[in-house]
Amino acid sequence: MDQLIFDWNPQAPGARHRSVTILDESLRDGIQSPSVVDPSIEDKIQFLHLMEQLGVQHITLGFPGASQRAYEDVTRLTREIVDRGLKIRPACAARTVIRDIEPILSISAETGVQIEVMTFIGSSPVRALIEDWHEDILLQRTGEAIQFASAAGTPVTYVTEDTTRSRPETLERLFTVALEKGAKGLCLCDTVGHATPEGAANLVAFARRIIDRVNPSALIDWHGHNDRGLALHNALAAYQAGADRIHTTVLGVGERCGNTPLEQLLINLKLQKLWSPELLPLRSLVDLASRAMQVPLPVNYPGLGRDAFRTASGIHAAAIIKASGRADQAHLVDLVYSGVPAAMLGREQEIEISHMSGASNVIFWLKRNGYIPKPEVVSAVLCLAKSMNRVLTHAEIVGAMELYHEEHEAETMALQT
Repeated sequence: MDQLIFDWNPQAPGARHRSVTILDESLRDGIQSPSVVDPSIEDKIQFLHLMEQLGVQHITLGFPGASQRAYEDVTRLTREIVDRGLKIRPACAARTVIRDIEPILSISAETGVQIEVMTFIGSSPVRALIEDWHEDILLQRTGEAIQFASAAGTPVTYVTEDTTRSRPETLERLFTVALEKGAKGLCLCDTVGHATPEGAANLVAFARRIIDRVNPSALIDWHGHNDRGLALHNALAAYQAGADRIHTTVLGVGERCGNTPLEQLLINLKLQKLWSPELLPLRSLVDLASRAMQVPLPVNYPGLGRDAFRTASGIHAAAIIKASGRADQAHLVDLVYSGVPAAMLGREQEIEISHMSGASNVIFWLKRNGYIPKPEVVSAVLCLAKSMNRVLTHAEIVGAMELYHEEHEAETMALQT
């Protein structure tokens, strides 16, 4: 394949030698979207198992301090991890307030599982102005919350909301206190989707310098939003710059324009040989999320939308058909007109018939569906297609063939009489 594809995409030095860790936030940040439905606990359990199958290492189970239902769901999901012996590690969100952290510690004690505390506070000037926060308040709340959680023996990640619009001097003081009080990592948040890839990389490098000075073993998380359509790009840039863990949601659901989409990130990591587990469970996960959260899947969604591997163009179809005839090089079918291999996602190339099609489309379709592609039949179907302004349905193609046969039989009978 390397001889057939010249790859202009650069590889960052050393990137292939670092593992990629993912924390999925679908059941916390994802369900904060005003347009999604909070899934039933049965769907959340299925969601958890599909994440396990995909090899996702961490999952935020919710915000148990928010409501009784949230507390019960997190408890049930944590028990599922224990009872089924799942490898995926749980986390929960909390403000830098002790009463938010206490429910997490309670569930952890009840289930016997360490639950990572993701404790957050706004760090940008605009948040400070609106909330009437002075920096001393931020430092005090940060220190108290992290010290409380750390003293209980639970891992703590310090999350600064709106990190990408925060002043470096403020961040340095907050990060230093958090690390000194026991935070195992810092989560850099592009809360309103402000960052560009260059900005994401700059912020990661800045945080790394502070970590190297205060606690070199601490880790960096990247949490991005998609308001400028850059969430995926920023996540990849943050990873390349040295971020240890990337936050995602399924289908990118989340506040406003959503978060970094898990499936798109995994597809890109897989293509860069940075993700080992198979991606076949992605289809089931996306179907589940779409149904349970009531989020429509766009037809052109990369890798998983209806049209991702579907064409009606005569030129494209002809090339795919020729590739399918190369028994010695079956992978060509997924290569000639596709940047993402359909087989990687358990799918295959689909050829439809429309006004943009040629005879090769019709012949392929007929063979694929068990019909003999007689020239007259091909002509009849293609004639109908050219009269339309869209892809023909299965019923319309069959109808065109039946109409041809009826007319042909009528002509034969007329000649016989």
